[in-house]
Amino acid sequence: MSTESTDTDFDIHIQNGTVVDGTRVPRYKGDVWIKDGKVAQLGGRPRGTAQRVIDAAGKIVAPGFVDLHTHYDAQIRWDPWCTISGYHGVTSVVLGNCGFGFAPVKPEFRDRSMLTMTRTEAIPYESMRLGMDWDWETIPEYLDSLDRAPKGVNVIQYMPTASLMTYVMGLEKAKAGVPASEAERKEMARLLHEGMDAGLCGFSIQRLGPDSVQADYDGSPMVTDIMCDQDILNLASVLAERDEGFIQITQGTGDIRADIKFLEVLAATAQRPILHNVVAPARKDPEVHRRPLRWIDKCWNQELPIYAQCGTGRAGFAFTLEHWNLYDASPAWRAVTTGTKDEKIAKMSDPELRNALVAEAAEADRRLQVIQAGVGGNPKSLVVQGVNRQADMQQYVGRSVGDLATEQGKHPIEVMLDLSLQGDLNVEFLGPDKGSNAEFMGEMMQSPYAIPGVSDGGAHTKFFSGGSYTTDFLTWLVRDEGVVTLEEAHYRLSALAAHAAGFKDRGTLREGAAADVVVYDMEELEIDPPWIGNVEHDLPGGEWRRVQRAKGYDQIIVNGEVTFESGECTGATPGRLLRHGRG
Repeated sequence: MSTESTDTDFDIHIQNGTVVDGTRVPRYKGDVWIKDGKVAQLGGRPRGTAQRVIDAAGKIVAPGFVDLHTHYDAQIRWDPWCTISGYHGVTSVVLGNCGFGFAPVKPEFRDRSMLTMTRTEAIPYESMRLGMDWDWETIPEYLDSLDRAPKGVNVIQYMPTASLMTYVMGLEKAKAGVPASEAERKEMARLLHEGMDAGLCGFSIQRLGPDSVQADYDGSPMVTDIMCDQDILNLASVLAERDEGFIQITQGTGDIRADIKFLEVLAATAQRPILHNVVAPARKDPEVHRRPLRWIDKCWNQELPIYAQCGTGRAGFAFTLEHWNLYDASPAWRAVTTGTKDEKIAKMSDPELRNALVAEAAEADRRLQVIQAGVGGNPKSLVVQGVNRQADMQQYVGRSVGDLATEQGKHPIEVMLDLSLQGDLNVEFLGPDKGSNAEFMGEMMQSPYAIPGVSDGGAHTKFFSGGSYTTDFLTWLVRDEGVVTLEEAHYRLSALAAHAAGFKDRGTLREGAAADVVVYDMEELEIDPPWIGNVEHDLPGGEWRRVQRAKGYDQIIVNGEVTFESGECTGATPGRLLRHGRG
C-alpha cells in the first residue's frame, strides 16, 4: 500500500484536457494542477484536493499568449486586462514599443507627450487625460507606479527612446535631427543603465525617416525617426556592457540596403537580440517574405541574433479622415490630415492642397503604394461604409470609391475628400478583405526566428483591432487551413515570443513555471465579429474604439487566477510587472 502523502492542496485542478505545453512536444491527455500562482504538477495522479476543478474534456490546455508589440502604455491605467489582447488569451504584454511611451517625462511635458500619442499611435487625448494619474517623472518612478497599478496581464517595459531623447536633449533639439552632444550621450546611457537597474528589458526605436508613416501630432517626424546611428549605437553599447536586454526596432527609411546594414551593425554592437518589425507576406509574391527571412538566416549564421516579428493577423481597416493617420508617409496626405477638425476641413477644401494629393498619387510613389496595400488598400478600392447617418448620402453606402470616381468623372482622392466634407469628416471608408495567402503564412512560420503578431494593441483603436491575431492564428492557420500544427502554433505564440523578449518562466507549461494558462475549445474558437469589429464606447471620456471579442476561451488564467471565463472578465487583477523579465 502506498504511504505517499496526500495532504497537498491545490488552487486549481484542470482535468481531462489535451495539454499542448508550448515546447513542441506532442499534445497529450493529462491534468494540470496550480498552486500559489505556479504550475504545481503536470500529469500523473493528484497529491491532494483542489479548491476549484475545471473540466477541460474536449478542450486544449496551453500556455497563455505573449504579445510582444503593443501600445497599451496609457490603456493599462484604466483597462488592467489590456483588451482586446486580453480577450484573446494574451497573458503577458510588452509596453514601450517603437520608442514611444510616457517616461522619463518632466511634469511640464506631460501634456505634450500625450499629444504625440494622439497621432503616432492614434490614442484619444481625452481618454489619456482622464485615464492616467501621473505620479512619476523618472523611469524608476514610472516602474514603481506601474508595479502598484492593478494589472490583469503581466508586463515588461522597454525604455521608450523618444521619451529619453526629449528628456535629455529637449524637444527642439531632438526634433532638429542633430546628433546628441557627448554629454547628452553620456546622460542617455546613464539613464538607460538606471532604467535597466530598475527592471527595464531594453529599449525600442521607430526610425522611419522624415516622411514617417507614424508622425507626431503636428505632422513632423517623431524624434527617433531622424535619430542618427551613433546615438542609437550609444544605447546599444549599454546593453553590451550589461550583457542583458533586448532591442525592438521598426526601421524603414526608404533605403532598404542601408536599413539592413544598420540592423546588422546594431546587433553586432549590442550583442543582444533584436526584434525586427515587421515581416509580412504578400498574397501573390513569395519573395516579399522570403527575402527578409533569408537575410535573418544569414544574420544568425554570423552570430547576429535578429528575430522577425511577423504580421500574421487579418484585421481590417475602417476609418474616417478625421482620425486617419496611416498615410503619413505622404507629405500631401500628412498636411491635409493634421490639425484640428476645423483645420482639416479647411485644408480638404483648399484647391492647392487637393491638387497636391492627386499629383502625388499620379507620381505612383512606391512607398505610399506599399503602405496603402497593407493598411486598407488603394483609395479606389475602398468602400463607403458609413455616411454620418445622413439621409442625403445613403446612396453612397456600399459603393466603392473607384466606382463613384468613374461615375462622377473625378479622381478617387477627390471623391474621398468630397464625401468626407459632406459628412462632416464622419464618412467611414472600409478596406475590403481581398484575401490572404495561408500557404505563405505557413511557410513564414517555418523560419526558426519568426514570431507571430503584430497586434499594435492599444493603438489605432478607431480603425484597427489587431489584438485578435492569436485567435486568428489558431482558427485560420491551424484549424481551417492546417498549414501550422497545433504544437508549432503554441510554441510560436508563447514560448518563442517569451524567449525572444526575455520573459523568465513564462511561455510554457512546466512544473514550477508561472501558471499563465488558456483553456479553449478549438471548434468553438471565433473572433466576434470578424474583420473590423464593433464600435464600443468604453474608453474614458466616452471615447469609442473598435473591438473584436473572442468566443471559445473557457478560461484565461494569469498567475493562477482566472481573469476571463467564457468571455466574461472576472475582475481579477493578478498580473505583475516583470522586472528583468521576472516576477
